[in-house]
Amino acid sequence: MDLNTLGRIILLFGIALAVVGGLLMVFGRVPVLKHLGHLPGDIRVEREGFSCFFPLVSMLIISILLSLALNIILRLLNR
Repeated sequence: MDLNTLGRIILLFGIALAVVGGLLMVFGRVPVLKHLGHLPGDIRVEREGFSCFFPLVSMLIISILLSLALNIILRLLNR
């Protein structure tokens, strides 16, 4: 692999990271998304000197939304 190819790969990763960071900043301001992680069904165990958090329902909702978005995008690209 030559340096030109390596430079392009690093540049693409940097752009992707900046886009993801920007999306996270925008999504942090959406009031509906602030409830993720605090939904009924999210498991939280807190004891003295120990805490464990497993956002089961939040992960299911995010998975369903991402699957729908990916299916819509792939169907639009295959036309």
